[in-house]
Amino acid sequence: MKTERTNNHNPLLILTGKGLKYLVLALAGFAIAFIVFHVFGAFSLAQSLLSVEVWIWFVRVAVLLFCLFAIAMMFESWR
Repeated sequence: MKTERTNNHNPLLILTGKGLKYLVLALAGFAIAFIVFHVFGAFSLAQSLLSVEVWIWFVRVAVLLFCLFAIAMMFESWR
C-alpha cells in the first residue's frame, strides 16, 4: 500500500487557478470602482464600466480560463 503522496500538480492547473483568482479579484475591483464612481457622481465613468465592450472581454477571459481548467482536469485524471 502506498502511504506517501507526492504533491506534483499540473502546472496548467496551477496557472488556471491563479488566473481564476485574479479574474474574481478584477471583478470585485470593478464593482468597488463602480460604487465609488456612482457615489461621487461620476456617472459617465460608471457607465463606461458597464459598457458592453468591457464585459465582452471579461466573458472572453472567463471562457478561456474555463477551457484551460477543463483541459488541466483532463490531464490530471489521465495521469
